[in-house]
Amino acid sequence: MTEFQDKLKAKMHEYVTVVYAATKKFPTDELYGVTSQLRRAALSVILNYIEGYARGKSKVTLNFYEIAYGSLKESKYLVFFSHSQSYMPKEEYEQCLELAEEIGKMLWTEIERLK
Repeated sequence: MTEFQDKLKAKMHEYVTVVYAATKKFPTDELYGVTSQLRRAALSVILNYIEGYARGKSKVTLNFYEIAYGSLKESKYLVFFSHSQSYMPKEEYEQCLELAEEIGKMLWTEIERLK
């Protein structure tokens, strides 16, 4: 892995960690709804990135990176929704958005490199 890819992976890990910490405070009646969906979407970003990298074939890697990018967009909306429902305070919301933006730009760079 390059230094860029290591940095991207570290940002993704930080994003998942922040999302998990934030969702621990969500209403219990959302455990199988928004909480579960947001956690799965955020975790899917890094898991698809790692799996794509491990595959080694550029077309397959590109496919996994695009799935990771889609999961990032899904989780970003769920972060917005969670904040709009007052499940997530402004500070955590802004931290998640900032990380998602950074990850999105970096991941898009990787996607473009493979095209």
